[in-house]
Amino acid sequence: MSSVLNLSATTVEREGTTILSDINWSVTSDQRWAVIGPNGAGKTTLLELAADWETPTSGSVVVLGDNTTNEDAEWIRPRVGIASSGMSKRIPVTETVLDAVVTAAYAAAERKGENYDEIDIRRAKRVLSEWGLATHENQKVGTLSEGEGKRLQLARAIMTDPELLLLDEPTAGLDLGAREELLAMLGAFAGVASSPAIIMVTHHLEEIPAGFTHALVLTAGKVFAAGPINEVLNSDVVSRAYGIPIDVSSDGGRFSARTRVNV
Repeated sequence: MSSVLNLSATTVEREGTTILSDINWSVTSDQRWAVIGPNGAGKTTLLELAADWETPTSGSVVVLGDNTTNEDAEWIRPRVGIASSGMSKRIPVTETVLDAVVTAAYAAAERKGENYDEIDIRRAKRVLSEWGLATHENQKVGTLSEGEGKRLQLARAIMTDPELLLLDEPTAGLDLGAREELLAMLGAFAGVASSPAIIMVTHHLEEIPAGFTHALVLTAGKVFAAGPINEVLNSDVVSRAYGIPIDVSSDGGRFSARTRVNV
């Protein structure tokens, strides 16, 4: 399988503080990665590097064959889909759901009277249907439920037919039912061979969809563990990464974690 992301001795420093240090990591087109780690471990910065929103202080980041230090970001970014709360805040609450998805094909956050190609409108409708939003296409973005809003973020990210899909806590803030519904959709999407490589940041093992193949654990800006998900997400690795005894179990491709501390 082809490489979609390669970080080599990658370090990111901001105002004298090291956010990521000497990261060596690669992702291929058939892999679906979950990235976990304590707060401040550098997870979001890692996604920003992959999205070409952040430039390394040293080392290299190669996205879809292009070194982000040398290549124009406008060439790389359209080929990377990203779903995050930050991106969703750019979309006006008065925008219709359909327009919010169509505009992704034009690297825009809102429609300003432009005429869009019929082929893009048809694709947007198909993507909305795939993510359970077909009946909401004329609804205003601001009236969507939290779960519907998360699915809209994913629909926008996939609208561009990306070669790499980045997800920043896609189920954060959802109730149990909405979370499980979205995780089922993500798991099904991850299981399709034609889907792009996926990297998902999450704080909770329970929020990793079935079908994800690999896991990366970050601590203090460094890679603590990385590899096939069932080898990395175990009680020993997770306990040492978080500095607290944690029992990790899995069932049907889903993980759960529970502390062993006596209260």
